[in-house]
Amino acid sequence: MTMPSVAPFALWGPMRITTWNVNSIKQRVGHLLGFLDEARPDVVCLQELKCQDAAFPRAEIEAAGYAVETLGQKAYNGVALLVRQPLAATQLLRGLPGDAADEQARYIEARIAGEGVAPVRVAAIYLPNGNPAPGPKYAYKLAFMERLRRHARALMASEDALVLAGDFNVIPEPEDAADPAAWTQDALFLPETRKAFRALLAEGFTDALRACDPSPGLYTFWDYQAGCWPRNQGIRIDHLLLSPQAADRLVSASVQRHLRGLEKPSDHVPVTVELSDA
Repeated sequence: MTMPSVAPFALWGPMRITTWNVNSIKQRVGHLLGFLDEARPDVVCLQELKCQDAAFPRAEIEAAGYAVETLGQKAYNGVALLVRQPLAATQLLRGLPGDAADEQARYIEARIAGEGVAPVRVAAIYLPNGNPAPGPKYAYKLAFMERLRRHARALMASEDALVLAGDFNVIPEPEDAADPAAWTQDALFLPETRKAFRALLAEGFTDALRACDPSPGLYTFWDYQAGCWPRNQGIRIDHLLLSPQAADRLVSASVQRHLRGLEKPSDHVPVTVELSDA
């Protein structure tokens, strides 16, 4: 598939921030490079790399004009921040605070800035799935969500524009699933999960996609099984949450669902927000 190029980087344009669970960077690097050329996002938050830092295809991404920061893990998890130059990532944080024993690679954060560009603090998040629930995996999911809420509250104190972006593994509302009844016993949709997500939002965050498009049928994930993609049996679990300072700059938010139709795609698609520079 040939994807068109777009205009070169412009400091005076909106900052485009994308989140995408690529479900194995090794298998999806071609799709990622195509997307970078097509959409030219300024910041990309990747999840589920499924590789250690040394195995990340850094050279290919850098050749496309992006600096790379990763927190990898062999065969599982893994998150990354790609920053289109001349923007730069500073004040890096690898790993979510609050549990020194947690070795899962699920959180990376940086302050993104450049000459003539209002800074934005961006976190790439791969929140635990939590199944089966109840059980230790679900307890870890809820504990991770509480740690995220507490850390987000602390970040709010800086009054930087803040974007929490990633695969949250949370279906917030029934309209975020094509078949809500099929998910009632799943960790992604249990009442306690949704309550924890609402508690995070209550810290002052705006769900960027819903702020721009409240319509039903807006999904970011389609399972590989049972013909979910052809039948549009999707769910919305990939989110960009904006602090008040970021929400004030919100221009647009959109789902790049066409990428689910590529050969050997990820089961997730990118979601992109545009923030003005004022």
